[in-house]
Amino acid sequence: MGSIQPEFKNAATTTLFELVKARRTYYGLKGESPVSDDVIERIVQESVLHVPSSFNTQTSRVVLLLKEEHQKVWDIAINIMEGLVAAGHVSQEMFDKSTKPKLSAFRAAYGTVLFFVDYESLATIKEKFAIYADKFDPFALESNAMSQYLVWTALESEGFGANLQHYSPLIDEQVAKTWGIPASWKLDAQLVFGVPNSEPAEKAFAPIEDRFKVFGK
Repeated sequence: MGSIQPEFKNAATTTLFELVKARRTYYGLKGESPVSDDVIERIVQESVLHVPSSFNTQTSRVVLLLKEEHQKVWDIAINIMEGLVAAGHVSQEMFDKSTKPKLSAFRAAYGTVLFFVDYESLATIKEKFAIYADKFDPFALESNAMSQYLVWTALESEGFGANLQHYSPLIDEQVAKTWGIPASWKLDAQLVFGVPNSEPAEKAFAPIEDRFKVFGK
């Protein structure tokens, strides 16, 4: 690849890739927001509406938790992990030195976005396109991942830092009970966000030559 980069036709493309590059994992977060809650809600709503899904199945389901409601999900996680310590599944030392500080750091942030997939909504299309039936669940997960990435990038564009967590299935039952989540919604990921109070870790890249090929140029 040459050292001179080609110019994009649309300046918005440059802006898009600058946002992509700026999206990083921030663990040190404060329970503050640089924008109104309405702006955060709009980010999540726009993502739910406009991220693509196979056959337009629209299987992603999203719950936005702010302030005290956000803190509840991490209280749930802490309580569950304490139960695992009491049952002997997790050592007290690991919980005290690693697990609890990490969960407490998530709790100290401003909000959490819960990402779910409604696999049951795929029943009709699986029947209609039976030859692809085993593909629709992975397709739904891919669409959900795109929602996670878009929300994450948009939040960072508005001045937040964020990190993506996966505490399923440990917290699923209590999350469903606490917020009245339908049984068909399956929790996939939790995006924690707040105002960053630390820098992200340095990011290393494997050689692009090992990861990309082009033919016909």
